[in-house]
Amino acid sequence: MRDTLQLLSRSSMARWRNAAAIWSSYQYSRITGVPRIAGMPISISIEPTTSCNLRCPECPSGLRSFTRPTGMMDAALLDNVLEQLGSTLFWLTFYFQGEPYLHRDFLTMVRKATSAGVYTSTSTNGHYLDDETARATVESGLNRLIISIDGTTQEAYSSYRRGGILARVLDGTRNVVRWKKHYASATPHIIFQFLVVRQNEHQIPQLRRLAADLGVDEVKLKTAQIYDYVHGSPLIPDNDKYSRYAKNSDGTWRIKNEMSNHCWKMWHSCVITWDGRVVPCCFDKDAQHELGNVRHESFAAIWNGERYNAFRASLLKSRREIDICTNCTEGTKVWA
Repeated sequence: MRDTLQLLSRSSMARWRNAAAIWSSYQYSRITGVPRIAGMPISISIEPTTSCNLRCPECPSGLRSFTRPTGMMDAALLDNVLEQLGSTLFWLTFYFQGEPYLHRDFLTMVRKATSAGVYTSTSTNGHYLDDETARATVESGLNRLIISIDGTTQEAYSSYRRGGILARVLDGTRNVVRWKKHYASATPHIIFQFLVVRQNEHQIPQLRRLAADLGVDEVKLKTAQIYDYVHGSPLIPDNDKYSRYAKNSDGTWRIKNEMSNHCWKMWHSCVITWDGRVVPCCFDKDAQHELGNVRHESFAAIWNGERYNAFRASLLKSRREIDICTNCTEGTKVWA
């Protein structure tokens, strides 16, 4: 409830008018099959960096498999985005690929967005939350801190978070909780995000106890994305409840999503990479569907432009034919 109130506290007449315009244009597009956009995005994701300290097996950052360059976002680019979108934007997530805390000016960027009245969140592997950084995180005004913790023992944790040290993540969590108490601060709302795979699914009860003992505000269980899922994977949980995939009678696997020809994300949100590329959503991890670049043109020109509307039109016509949609959970229950 406190987290919801933090989001609602970002309300303004301009933001609600914009949200209503976006929602109505999305509904019009669904009904008619003709893309129409009215308003600006309600939420965006900004990528501070593509660099990461871990080597997780189903992550392009971890696999070092990007074809796009690795780098750090220039703070001036964020200033540019906030100047254009700050008055209508509700939510800004400082995360796409990579580890945000590797960017030396990350928390300065958070403070700028907070000053613009935008709800801010990030997702981290939790390895850089030393005492000083934890204090600065609380002071930055960050609203939501998602900490990836995919196991309650080092063995289970490192089966996915390769190169990670669970004890360091837990110490970092304690640091943030302690500084929240020191400042009597409601933020950041701390979430333990647990990517459920076969190696850790039995630890969910221990995870909940651990989160309660540490003072974590919320636990979320996330289904794992598998890139090559057709012939199965040792990461797919035994409990079907925690899997995005279902097994066919011939032994192959399919995604549970029915893949309807619409997607709310294409109307209310987008992703901006560290070097300014605007891509349609978080499933386009390698920025293959670049729709423009805010370093060279205005966001409004991109958002309302021919390339973006052509992408929306192709989605309304046949979403199954778009490569980044084939592993998407939009329309299914992502959080177990």
